[in-house]
Amino acid sequence: MFRSFKTFYFRTHSKSCLYFMKNFFLAVAVFVALPIFSQILPHYATAVERSQMPDYVVPLSMESDRTSAEFFNPPTTPVRTMAEWEESQGYLIAWTSYPAMLREIVRYGKQECRMYVLTNNAASVISDLQSNGIDTAQVSFLNLPFNSVWSRDYGQWCVYTNEVDSLLFIDWIYNRNRPKDDTVPVGLANYLNVPVYHTTQGNNKLVNTGGNFMCDGQGTGFASKLILTDNLTSAGFGVNHTEAEIDTIMKNFMGIDRYIKMETLPYDDIHHIDMHLKLLNEETLMVGQYPPGTADGPQIEANLQYVLSHYHSVFGTPYKVVRIPMPPDNGQYPPSNFANYYTYTNASFINKTIIVPTYGIPEDSTALRIWREACPGYKVVGINSSSSIPSLGALHCITKEIGVSDPLLIIHQQLSDTYNTATPYAVKAKIEHRSGIQSATLYYTTDTTQAYHSIPMTAIGNDRWQGEIPAQMVGTEVFYYIQAQAHSGKQQVRPIVAPLGFFHFKVLGTTGISEVAENEQIEVIFPNPSKGMTCLPVKTERASAIAITCINVLGKTVQQIFKGTTLPGENKFFLNTSTFAAGVYFIRYSIEERQYTRRLVVR
Repeated sequence: MFRSFKTFYFRTHSKSCLYFMKNFFLAVAVFVALPIFSQILPHYATAVERSQMPDYVVPLSMESDRTSAEFFNPPTTPVRTMAEWEESQGYLIAWTSYPAMLREIVRYGKQECRMYVLTNNAASVISDLQSNGIDTAQVSFLNLPFNSVWSRDYGQWCVYTNEVDSLLFIDWIYNRNRPKDDTVPVGLANYLNVPVYHTTQGNNKLVNTGGNFMCDGQGTGFASKLILTDNLTSAGFGVNHTEAEIDTIMKNFMGIDRYIKMETLPYDDIHHIDMHLKLLNEETLMVGQYPPGTADGPQIEANLQYVLSHYHSVFGTPYKVVRIPMPPDNGQYPPSNFANYYTYTNASFINKTIIVPTYGIPEDSTALRIWREACPGYKVVGINSSSSIPSLGALHCITKEIGVSDPLLIIHQQLSDTYNTATPYAVKAKIEHRSGIQSATLYYTTDTTQAYHSIPMTAIGNDRWQGEIPAQMVGTEVFYYIQAQAHSGKQQVRPIVAPLGFFHFKVLGTTGISEVAENEQIEVIFPNPSKGMTCLPVKTERASAIAITCINVLGKTVQQIFKGTTLPGENKFFLNTSTFAAGVYFIRYSIEERQYTRRLVVR
């Protein structure tokens, strides 16, 4: 069976060309000079690859990699694609470009699971790791053919039959003419003895790329509209699908019931959503934010508002939003002066660790703080990604999770802040394992320096369990997590980092017009003093009209930071002070009819 690739969709407008030119000559040079199994290939299609597309044909897999456990029709039982924050047995990387980044991924990843390293020279990789103080415990070396480092894009996708039963791999047609990359899912499936299902034949053909897909583990997928253009005849992959046909393939092979597609961005030429968007859990989106009117900021905001106005989380509630800065490169943003596309959303969950790209700039500390606040209990590690970002990719682009073979799945919607001080707080969860659930326990505390109280949960039918936290007084913050044990003996907690990480909610005072303002929190500006990207957190208990303005000591407006409507909960806004003169400024918050002012010092 063969896949035919003729041309690769490439944006030729002037802005894209300017962006690509800074890496053009290097990409061509390494493509010609290096053997195909270990090229330093960028994330985007090189000029040479584009020129070869009309005659490009790649076999589905090398004959030596064929397996009887390959299938070309959808699984016969319903499937569920795992979310990235679920438990992984391993992580896949390809040891070629950016070894300094790869070794740090191994350093931290091997503490959480087994690292699978694609390489044709294991001895060299072992020597590199050991010389940097990294042993090879929990590291496996796979001598499989591959072309590039971008394992997120060509790697396998993990799905489970009947929610939590058997682990399967799904293999798409990779949207690059890199034939050996496209065979990696088969080689890994053989190594791990996992069946692999291909979207490569007949009406099931689907061209896709991993950086342009993320899901909530409950049937909702997100992508840019690159998925539509890649599957048109004009893209040159020998595929022509309507959007409905694409949705059907994703439903049949991956259990995606809602496939949310957003407009592509003007300056992110690869159009992968992981460059500016990250799902933190089933109901929380981390979204990259530029200064108003800058770079891809307007389109990112338009896409976010489209999602918020048309879709709710799987729990039927509005998505929560955590904003994180898209930092400048030497004060510039794409496409100005060939600025790199710096991003902090291109991060990876590796069980209890989150690796976040950093760039050796002041904004790194702000981004890491936002990640730690958004994901309490996780070990959040910054890895310098300055070497890879010129090729339009960072950490998420070069890592790929491998789900466990027997997941114990706990799905729970965090309790919201409440005014209830009289009755217990019901904690409900869907809990599943293929052997069945033997017991579930709810743990809670009002002081994380003290021990948690345990409450047995009760099965209430349809894999649902419930426990109740006793009513608390006004002003209390409650921290809690869920633990379950399967009949097989397997145990799991949610969040996966519990008890260091937790769900939490606050018990508020009674409602009333005079008290609404008290429930608005203008939180601490950081960093302060500032010189660069500065975070302005605001928390409201309901959607509120808000305007945020920076003024100087004379009361004159320096910059309008935001004007619009907040979502309930915490909202983060950003001000770039890198061009401000040193001195004292004030941030004025107008929320509904109330005003607050906070002092900001610029170094």
